[in-house]
Amino acid sequence: MSISLQDVAWHRAVAQLIEALDRPNFWAQLVRLLGQYVPFDSWVALQFSARERPQVFAECPAEDGSPDQLFQDYLKGLYLLDPFYIASREHPQTGLLRLAEVAPEHFELTEYYQRYFRLNVVADEIQFNCQLPGERTLCLSLGSTQRFSAEHIALLSLIQPWVVALLRQRLPFELNDHPVSVEPATQDQDWRSRLETSVQQLKGAQLTARELDVGRLMLSGCSGKEIARKLDISVETVRVHKKHMYSKLGIKSQSELFSIFLQAQNA
Repeated sequence: MSISLQDVAWHRAVAQLIEALDRPNFWAQLVRLLGQYVPFDSWVALQFSARERPQVFAECPAEDGSPDQLFQDYLKGLYLLDPFYIASREHPQTGLLRLAEVAPEHFELTEYYQRYFRLNVVADEIQFNCQLPGERTLCLSLGSTQRFSAEHIALLSLIQPWVVALLRQRLPFELNDHPVSVEPATQDQDWRSRLETSVQQLKGAQLTARELDVGRLMLSGCSGKEIARKLDISVETVRVHKKHMYSKLGIKSQSELFSIFLQAQNA
């Protein structure tokens, strides 16, 4: 069996990454290698957890070096609408995930897509996931201003075992600087309580837990049928919850609902 020069270069690069596992430049070195095979425009390494907000381990630097306000909004609460975050909580798995595989039916019609994703990621996103104990997921996300081609996805799928293995080996060095939270409250309880408090303060309204669930799923891009399936209720019941929620809040559009949700995360 013949070995090409490209194969030699790849194995040499992976060996260098193994040597760099405990070094600060590990993430930059990894994405630089991936960029030699597949084009992308942004990246972030972070950990999703059921008990706390996402922890960012590394991200691509801004052009002017200043904090990315859109990404700060994401970390404050917009991540709750992120298809990849939702997938990591509902169907945790190790491997390579594509946006098209996890995005709800109406994702591109949502305020989250229009106000955050379209501006921050632009066109497409893929994510290497490494499932961890304690309902945690270590992720490396790559964003692109162009759709990833079938050839790009095939190549990323081919090298996915290497990347996931490197993520898993890198984790102990990240945990030295980012200890795992042991808060007893779950993130689901946390976002509900924040939203309940915010709605009470902003609108003087009291939403039920089911109305809050329907509202968040709507904002994430789920259709009525998808919401009904996720909550194990009928589509008509979804409509009733939506009607009651809008009436209590005195709103008429999903845009207004999104604004209330965003204010709740910044409270």
